[in-house]
Amino acid sequence: MTEFDEGHRAFANFRVLNGEENQSERDQLFRNMAQLFSYVSDRCDDDQVAQYDEVLCQLAELVEAEARAHVAKLLAPLDRAPGTVVLKLANDDIEIARPLLEFSTVLSDDDLIDIVSKQSEDHRVAIAGRGSVNERVGEAIVEHGEPSSVTRLVRNQAAELHGATLEKLVERAMNDAELAADLRGRTDIDWDSLRGKIESAAGKVLQTLGESEKRFDPVAAGKINTVVYNRIRNRAGFNAQEWKVAYNQVKGLADRKQLDDRALARFARFGYGHHAAAAMTVMLRVGPEVVVKWLASQDYVAVTVALRAARLSPDLFEAIAATLPWRDLPSETEKSMILSRFKALEVEDATSIFELWRAHSFRKRAASEERQSA
Repeated sequence: MTEFDEGHRAFANFRVLNGEENQSERDQLFRNMAQLFSYVSDRCDDDQVAQYDEVLCQLAELVEAEARAHVAKLLAPLDRAPGTVVLKLANDDIEIARPLLEFSTVLSDDDLIDIVSKQSEDHRVAIAGRGSVNERVGEAIVEHGEPSSVTRLVRNQAAELHGATLEKLVERAMNDAELAADLRGRTDIDWDSLRGKIESAAGKVLQTLGESEKRFDPVAAGKINTVVYNRIRNRAGFNAQEWKVAYNQVKGLADRKQLDDRALARFARFGYGHHAAAAMTVMLRVGPEVVVKWLASQDYVAVTVALRAARLSPDLFEAIAATLPWRDLPSETEKSMILSRFKALEVEDATSIFELWRAHSFRKRAASEERQSA
């Protein structure tokens, strides 16, 4: 069956949204809409994604659990999926939510943390087994989880376990022999470094964990500590895979009308540089390649003008500029210079400069496309 045929079937009976048709027809429309989106997701612009999102959300309220589970499986592997309906289904019963919780890259860390705190232990178990579990998400699982989700988290080698999360795990291991054994199996933990931070009874448990089976490798630990340090200091440098995930999550936030100054502040606070850069592309309505080029060329002027035109406050600009994944980490002198330029630039002037650049850029692109087609 062609995409046209699928589209015709999907859009043929919108009267079901008004409850004029029976349950089976509503279920079928829901499935067909999601199937069609899965075919064309990589070619949809933001307005088209928003239309799918709105209709799928309406239908999700009207269909049976079996249809919702089917659609969740269709949306789970997509890099770009409608953000509102994905979050809605991820908060559904676990039989429906599981594939999204385990595989969807559209769900942000904040989405996952919210689900961890509000949904069932089965939801937490699914999240704990994801292909990548950020330290903040892991900490939430340790805070709210029961043994099944915490155990799966510790056994997941793709889960980041550092700082406060490890301290809480060690405390729990005092009364959980299985958890203690799983912690001993983590070769990425610098027990010597952690031992100095924990006192009392938990410290004794930590000493036992670190000494058991003599698995601590100081060379490996040194490499891991270097990675952690680089992440903390700003994650300087652009990473294509992180960018892909961040861009799709930011798009999901925009679908839900949640891409605002508060979201930017969270990105800066937790060092989510690629998310901050992706947010710039969406808020400024420029191509991703434009922002990537600015970062790769350390174009502080372009970023300063663009974010001034976006009406960021000086404090938020300072935090975002320091968080972005520049090719090289800006020096303190450069950070001070960037902030001074930002404060000295009037919003109206920045807007005029940015719009002139945008118009010139569009003319150059149109001329290039015309030459190529000639």
